[in-house]
Amino acid sequence: MSSIRPLIPLLLAAGILLGGNGLQSTLIALRGAQEGFSASNIGLMGTFYFAGFLLGCLAITRIMKAVGHIRAFSALAAIASAGTLLLVLVPNPVMWCAVRFAGGFCFAGLFTIVESWLNSGVSNHDRARVLAIYRMVDTGSVTGAQFLIPIFGAGGFTIFAIMSIMITLSLVPVSLGDRSNPTPPEDVKLDLARVWRISPLGCFGCIAVGVTNSAFRTLSPVYAEQIGMSVADVVTFVSVGIFGGAIIQYPLGYLSDRWDRRSVLLMTTCCAMFSALALVFIAGSNPLLNFVIIFIFGCFAMPLYSLSAAHSNDRADTGEFVLINAALMLFYSFGAIGGPFAASTAMQYFGPSALFVFSAVVYAIFIAVILYRMQARSGVPAGRRSRITALLRTSTVFARLARRNSDSDGPGTP
Repeated sequence: MSSIRPLIPLLLAAGILLGGNGLQSTLIALRGAQEGFSASNIGLMGTFYFAGFLLGCLAITRIMKAVGHIRAFSALAAIASAGTLLLVLVPNPVMWCAVRFAGGFCFAGLFTIVESWLNSGVSNHDRARVLAIYRMVDTGSVTGAQFLIPIFGAGGFTIFAIMSIMITLSLVPVSLGDRSNPTPPEDVKLDLARVWRISPLGCFGCIAVGVTNSAFRTLSPVYAEQIGMSVADVVTFVSVGIFGGAIIQYPLGYLSDRWDRRSVLLMTTCCAMFSALALVFIAGSNPLLNFVIIFIFGCFAMPLYSLSAAHSNDRADTGEFVLINAALMLFYSFGAIGGPFAASTAMQYFGPSALFVFSAVVYAIFIAVILYRMQARSGVPAGRRSRITALLRTSTVFARLARRNSDSDGPGTP
């Protein structure tokens, strides 16, 4: 544990940032609805966020090389904090889209800095524990921060001030907790065409998951609010879906390590599709039914990214883990840019339940692709399958943080 202690300030900063980012995503939807923004406007804000996020992933390494970890972190945190206050000072859809674009850029950079710092500071011996702690920090902070909204309310200035304070406070552990300034990571090598050739199914899966998961994170508060839920119920609805995905990921990963990965991917996608349809045709406006079904939906929708990535890594050559997963996160981002706006347009014309009809249609297309690929190509033998790694979609550097732990397991390790 003593070897992990120096990393605690970074994990604390990550928790604050993850919580603040998750809180902002939900609050944008709730406050936007209160300000009279249409569902399509709120969806467009999600599109701008993921466009900024994609650009941030591509640009941050150059910024870190130019000014170092601490200065880059400080500048991005200051911009993100100021942008949060602009949201309440200028409640205008155009301004909010601009702020969300800047926020996506900043959070991509902030997560990259934290994760590259963790990667440089953790030994191979402690890598599995740090990854486990980091995932717990992610789930705990994102779900826990949501409940600040019913405590302080979605209206007024207070909740935005709290978000700004959270982002600003993330500077404290980074600035004082570690006086080192590690060497910036090398630019992530991107060869999207090669990765697509390695695993068309994995790449398509990440795009499809980007479309559906970004739509869910951006618009699920709008759905819940429009079917008549209270603010506390809206927050619970979002949190239950996220939590469901966190707890089921490892059992699904265990199964996929032992069975044909594509069969598990097919089963999981089918369950995600049917639970999305259940929200449309069974849940209605009953809060309890919505909570139960969105938990089931989260259990199967959220792990699809890691399952798709694991299938791609099964097809890759030794040493290509970082290349594959950096490219897959960009494929996810491509889908995430289009998902919120497309889903919100459907909601604008057909009502709140169109969010999950839209998701079900995307899953149905993905199921057809899985079935086609299962016919076009034989499965990966059990001895060649790598052990699944639960991947966060926070930055392209997360693949480096997970790399040595995954590589040390080796193919076919139980």
